[in-house]
Amino acid sequence: MNRVLLVMPLLIQNLETDFLVAGGGLAGVCAALAAARNGLRVVLVQNRSMLGGNASSEIRMHIVGADAHGQKPGARETGILEEIRLLDAAENPQRSASVFDMLLYTLVAAESRITLLLDTDVVGTEVTTAPDGSRRLVAAHAERQCTEDAFVIYAKFFADCTGDGRLGVEAGADFTEGREARSEFDEPLAHEERDGQRLGSSMMFMARDHGRPMPFKAPAWARKFSPEDFQGHRDVHSYEYGYWWFEWGGQLDTLKDDEAIRRECRAIAMGVWDYVKNSGVHPGAANWALDWVAPITGKRESRRFLGPEVITEHDVRRAETSDDTVAYGGWPMDLHPPSGVDANPEPACVQHWFPHLFSIPFGALHSRNVDNLLFAGRNISATHVAFAATRVMGTCAVMGQAIGTAAAQLVGQGSARCAEVNLQALRRQLVRDDCFLPGYRNEDPLDLARQAVATADSAAAPADAVLDGVTRDLQAVWGPWADEEKHAWQAAAPQGTLTLTWTQPVGLREIRIIFDTGLARELILSGSDKASAKTLRAPMPECVRHYRLRLDGELIAEVTDNLQRQCVHQLPESRNAGSLTLECLATHGGGAPRVFEIRVYG
Repeated sequence: MNRVLLVMPLLIQNLETDFLVAGGGLAGVCAALAAARNGLRVVLVQNRSMLGGNASSEIRMHIVGADAHGQKPGARETGILEEIRLLDAAENPQRSASVFDMLLYTLVAAESRITLLLDTDVVGTEVTTAPDGSRRLVAAHAERQCTEDAFVIYAKFFADCTGDGRLGVEAGADFTEGREARSEFDEPLAHEERDGQRLGSSMMFMARDHGRPMPFKAPAWARKFSPEDFQGHRDVHSYEYGYWWFEWGGQLDTLKDDEAIRRECRAIAMGVWDYVKNSGVHPGAANWALDWVAPITGKRESRRFLGPEVITEHDVRRAETSDDTVAYGGWPMDLHPPSGVDANPEPACVQHWFPHLFSIPFGALHSRNVDNLLFAGRNISATHVAFAATRVMGTCAVMGQAIGTAAAQLVGQGSARCAEVNLQALRRQLVRDDCFLPGYRNEDPLDLARQAVATADSAAAPADAVLDGVTRDLQAVWGPWADEEKHAWQAAAPQGTLTLTWTQPVGLREIRIIFDTGLARELILSGSDKASAKTLRAPMPECVRHYRLRLDGELIAEVTDNLQRQCVHQLPESRNAGSLTLECLATHGGGAPRVFEIRVYG
């Protein structure tokens, strides 16, 4: 009998864009939004049905970052991630992971320059190779099986924010995996010998108290656990959200063995819940029942690309900043045993803390051998030890905004290579968009506010603080560039007026204001009641809710329901004015308003 293979051909669509972003986690979302808001046409490809990656409703890991769960108050990431967090806190008080999915979708859908392809996988690339061996991406091939469509996406620059690095690997980008030997970078925390092991994966679950006994019968394939297995930071403290530490699979290939890891993590999750419900050790769980189990694992580590710079343990331990810093972190070097729960009694993790913030250079965010390939997320150019600090989602998000902004600059100046970026201009734009860069002060020569004199009708902190170029209160322990000064004007009453005055009228077209949104507060969406107790699920009380703007006394804008830290007002046309007045009429909590910065552009 002759057998014939019949394959339905996919309908091929050709797309042309400026910037292709592969991966719709927080790094990819922030990269796409930053690029689009800076003028690029963007195609965002995501292989799941929702955006958010490990923060999505499929995995439900809370977003942590430089403030290290509140251990470094005030270090919270700003820019696009702050915008997302503030919206989520105000509009999602019920802590719904699915509502968070919709929030990300709404932000992306609002950008007319972004074409979003959900349920779509990158499966190949078209690359040219120069005589010197350098490579250049021309197009990416992607498939969406649910609609039987295939896409060939031509772009000028590409970003791999997939975590696993599928786009970059298809393009031939240099990468590494596993743990480096200690001798390679002289890292004290590195493994003695190089190996292929890495951090494992976790499958989260959620449970609910029903107010009456809720029995649980574990499936036959569930793992069996005893009290001896719950040692080394594997304590069960609550039942509503569990548990990052039932990790497994780092001793395997977290790519090729992903399905086997998922099956075992599911067996571990059911086994842990069986222990909670039926061991007799936790009688308080009698009325609790499972409400949700993740369909996929939260993966921590797979490939790491190699850029012109490789972040090492030494870089993380230094509090230095430099002219190529485009992002920052503060999470500890958080190393986990690859075998996870099978590594007992070894601790579930060892967190190597430091008080300062560390810098992320642009050279760690683009390929060393594919000229137009950027990356952000857990796949950046870092050693295994340094990656343990850079991998968390808050840090990944600010990297994403950095590369999206870089792509906009590169396309705008007609560049062909990531290495041609103008770092001074890139850093200036990032800070203009309310990103924080350690040691950086506003030096934008186009900011007309720097030529003005600031006065206020009342001041518990000086009015000219809005012109000092720093947009948060710093802590000296963050680095030698920090101080203990106050960098915001604060009114002496629940209402206050701040005025910028020029010696001669200037032409104004854009006004940017940065309000206080309580950066000292941890701000996360979490299934954990304990973690959520430290945050607010409401508008930030410090934030100015109601304000007016006047040019030479004439009202040009009034906002009554502001939630955001950075507010941007574009005038229909340039206006000549000798003064700009900001009237702060109410905050969300009734306290005195605080303003960190006002910028003005012609």
